[in-house]
Amino acid sequence: MIAKRIIPCLDVHHGVVVKGVSFRELQTAGDPVALASKYVEDGADELALLDISASIEGRETFVDVIRRVASEINIPFTVGGGVRSAEDAYRILANGADKVAVNTAAIQNPSIISQISERFGAQCTVLAIDARREYDSGRVWFQVYSHSATRPTGLDAVRWAKKGEELGAGEILLTSIDQDGRRTGYDIELLRRISSIVTIPVIASGGAGDLRHFLEAIKQGGADAVLAASVFHYGIYTIKQVKEYLISQGVEVRL
Repeated sequence: MIAKRIIPCLDVHHGVVVKGVSFRELQTAGDPVALASKYVEDGADELALLDISASIEGRETFVDVIRRVASEINIPFTVGGGVRSAEDAYRILANGADKVAVNTAAIQNPSIISQISERFGAQCTVLAIDARREYDSGRVWFQVYSHSATRPTGLDAVRWAKKGEELGAGEILLTSIDQDGRRTGYDIELLRRISSIVTIPVIASGGAGDLRHFLEAIKQGGADAVLAASVFHYGIYTIKQVKEYLISQGVEVRL
């Protein structure tokens, strides 16, 4: 059995960690370096840093923040936001990241996934998907959104995840826009639909607010890893508490 991973997420806006609800109403949550160091001490398996305003503002990711965070941690480190080419990916990896997450640019030009994967390996290539539940004549589907969940794309999230895998992505970072920041649980249906169609790991994101939510994402949604932000930033739970709870429920985690 492969151990499930617990991943704190740093959503960074102009150098400061923020958190909102469904990507809106952003509130300051702290300094990225200080939080990253704390999460390493708390037992995080990996760390994600997403520059949430880079794609909207049409700029590159803040490499100085990446460099400062990377210098303080010794766990795998995924960075996303503003990645528009394989050269952007190289710049992020060269400044200390272990993986690069692509979202908006991959929607606009799917070949970017292949370019990054072929150059740096699938293990470094993460396809980030922000999806919202939609209703069409009684049918429920999940639409992919770009530019930090501000623009509908018309893409079906399940089909896009499968295509991303075929293009060389080694992992899916799947965020429910509906559930983001609400602490009412991950979108299990969204997770189940995607985890059942791809063979690469799926990271659940958006909605953690209770210990059982982590378990549901793994047991019911098929997630290989669970990502959370506000419950860790605001001290609702520690990573240790999440891991101890999962162990008590028969889930293997890394100690």
